[in-house]
Amino acid sequence: MTDAIAIVVVGLGTYATRASFIILLANRELPPLLRRAVRNVGPAVLAALVASLLVGDEGIAGLAPSVELASLVAGGGVAWRFKNVIAGLVFGMIVLWIGLAIF
Repeated sequence: MTDAIAIVVVGLGTYATRASFIILLANRELPPLLRRAVRNVGPAVLAALVASLLVGDEGIAGLAPSVELASLVAGGGVAWRFKNVIAGLVFGMIVLWIGLAIF
């Protein structure tokens, strides 16, 4: 029973902190510096997740040629070349699926 209570309390706390930003900042204009910083949060978090999943526990020494690395490079190249993140994601996933099917 204490596990359920802990889950509910943590859920309510998370909801309250997220809702507070929406409620407090709903009708206000954010300063330009904060807007620039918030705009970069999503890509930074995604890059951190990809990097940590790619290198694993060993750090950069554990980075070995693999299907995942090839798909990341291919998808990143397409996204950079065509300036289209969706095209990069789709191409990277196709390369990953083909690589996993072959190897």
